[in-house]
Amino acid sequence: MPESANAHYERTVFYVSDGTGITAETFGHSLLTQFGDMKIRQVRLPFVNSMAKADEALRRIDAQAGVDRHRPIVFSTLVDTQINDVVRRANCRFLDLIGSFVQPLEDELGIKSTHQIGRSHGPDGAGQYGRRIDAINYSLAHDDGQAHADLISADVILVGVSRSGKTPTSLYLAMQHGIKAANYPLIPEDFERSTLPSALRQHKPKLFGLTIAPERLSEVRNERRPGSRYASIENCRREVSDAEAMMRRESIRWLSSTNKSIEEIATTIIHELDLLG
Repeated sequence: MPESANAHYERTVFYVSDGTGITAETFGHSLLTQFGDMKIRQVRLPFVNSMAKADEALRRIDAQAGVDRHRPIVFSTLVDTQINDVVRRANCRFLDLIGSFVQPLEDELGIKSTHQIGRSHGPDGAGQYGRRIDAINYSLAHDDGQAHADLISADVILVGVSRSGKTPTSLYLAMQHGIKAANYPLIPEDFERSTLPSALRQHKPKLFGLTIAPERLSEVRNERRPGSRYASIENCRREVSDAEAMMRRESIRWLSSTNKSIEEIATTIIHELDLLG
């Protein structure tokens, strides 16, 4: 059953795809960030690749429209025109990401598109998929300093205080770009020694730092360990100050994650370290 959006959400957004839905979600999220801090209920409907699944998606969207004050917004990357036509009949604002761009490209290139499902994952599909899976496994194994071995294989090693955004950024880099991203927390013991952890020193060219406003860090940590010294604003201010001082001293490139999306952070890292060059 759909949840009522009246109490907590301004709009419901559906990402509908015949694949994973990641492309629709990424594109939709990028557009929605242009409209401030709306409270949005997000629903991904992946693998809508049959008429039966199209009918089910239609029912779900219509049901949500029945309980919301406003009709849902739908971002679609459905390739099959018949399936697409079924879903667009829903009571929603339907944004057809394939239809909006394929026809102009066909006109410009002078050739017809293949209209094949799953092509959004790249021309060498299987190869890219394999690289992404390897990168995801690597990033999970090297999350939060779990493993020191094979850091030489990392494309980037993210450093920063706990809860500054290292893990989600690492996984985004792996999932979206096939980049092997390790991440390593900077802790008070490192600051007392005034030096980088020994495991990181030989990989310094691969390091990229994330910092965060102490007030925001305290909020995030209080969600996990409310009322703890770990989450106190005084401790957060001290850790952030010490971490930024270390990054400046070690000439590590860094940015603040406070007001940036994961996509923005990842794009900056890729550009600064030339990871896709």
